[in-house]
Amino acid sequence: MLAIKFQRIGKKHQPSYRIVVAEKRSKMLAPPVEDLGAYNPRTKKTAMDKTRASYWLGVGAQPTVSIHNLLVKEGVINAPKMKIKVRAKQQEEAAAPSATVAAEAKPVEKTAPEAAPEVAPEAT
Repeated sequence: MLAIKFQRIGKKHQPSYRIVVAEKRSKMLAPPVEDLGAYNPRTKKTAMDKTRASYWLGVGAQPTVSIHNLLVKEGVINAPKMKIKVRAKQQEEAAAPSATVAAEAKPVEKTAPEAAPEVAPEAT
């Protein structure tokens, strides 16, 4: 299945992306089927061949969520923007309930301290 997705290029801490048509499960450095343009997230500038993007959408290529939102912004497709799922929050939310469940599964039993027998003071 073909997908329209980002292919990262650029140096460390200076990302830049190509907008490419490639196999959905291909590696990041695998050669794409076609290069549609570029996107610079630092300046928010997009250079894209809109006619080729609409062609690939018509043929059946599925855009990723980020590319879908970019195509909506550029006016290639008329659709509402999609929410992007963030994995870090999902992992924290998944870890938090399991910790509370584990805490609830083993309640700590508190016992009252045993009373010491009262000893009368010795009179001398």
